[in-house]
Amino acid sequence: MRKYLFAILLVSGLATAQSPVSGIVHTPDVDLAYEVYGSPSSATPVIIANGGPGFSHTYLLQNDVFTSRLAHTRQVVFYDQRGDGKSKLLKPDAAQDMNAQIADLDAIRAKLGFEKFDLIGHSWGGLLAMGYANAHPERISKLILIDSAAPAWKQTLFLFSDVFPDVGAKDQEITKTLGKTPEATKQHLDNYFSMLFYSQENHDRFVAGVTDPGQNTAVNAAVNKAIANLDLFPELPKLNFPTLVMHGRFDMNVAVLTAWKTYKAIPNAKIVIFAKSGHLPFYEEPDKFTQVLTDFLGGK
Repeated sequence: MRKYLFAILLVSGLATAQSPVSGIVHTPDVDLAYEVYGSPSSATPVIIANGGPGFSHTYLLQNDVFTSRLAHTRQVVFYDQRGDGKSKLLKPDAAQDMNAQIADLDAIRAKLGFEKFDLIGHSWGGLLAMGYANAHPERISKLILIDSAAPAWKQTLFLFSDVFPDVGAKDQEITKTLGKTPEATKQHLDNYFSMLFYSQENHDRFVAGVTDPGQNTAVNAAVNKAIANLDLFPELPKLNFPTLVMHGRFDMNVAVLTAWKTYKAIPNAKIVIFAKSGHLPFYEEPDKFTQVLTDFLGGK
């Protein structure tokens, strides 16, 4: 199975209450693209680190949980990680390690003038969020990890090969038949998405909006290589801000055990497991997810 934690899709028919304010943060390595939903308010702003690596943030726009429900009371910021989506690398050989990812996220924060913010990380973005929180704890108000990779990349427990051996065999056949072609990439991603959902109905509805898989395989490979030996577990006991770990019970991409170990390693963290979700509880159980998230974040 390929080592990506969320295959980001470019989708149509986005359920949003408003048009975002978009912009670019110029750095020596990359022009970072971001967009902001919601208006400045007394509530702490939120920045979201999406999954991947090697994809844009657009899958998070597939329903209105973040863009409308959460953004109704605060600013919610999405950005594309370096080399992904609209964030174009200015140096093809730019670093893809955790330090570079942290610097990019902080450049977004600085551009928007946030002294403190709430940080949400989904899937691979959860590891990025933990890295940022460790490097800049003074900037974090609250931390939310959604179906996150393990603090040590190698310790992320994937269940695909155990639960979906037939899909794995199909992947091997695709590679053998089609090699590294756009059609092969599309079929691999189709297979990947077939394993992410608790509900087939949710899968079908989500995938119906797909227009382009948008995978950057070069970035995926570079990030995987750069973080292969990363281990943040020793740093987690130092985190002293409220942390919420959220996870789908039937996530085969990242097993619940991974979330449980992260939760136990962070002092005073909370954990909520969604009984009818796979890797995307914000999509499969949006009402419960929104309630849990807004209760945790509160008004400020």
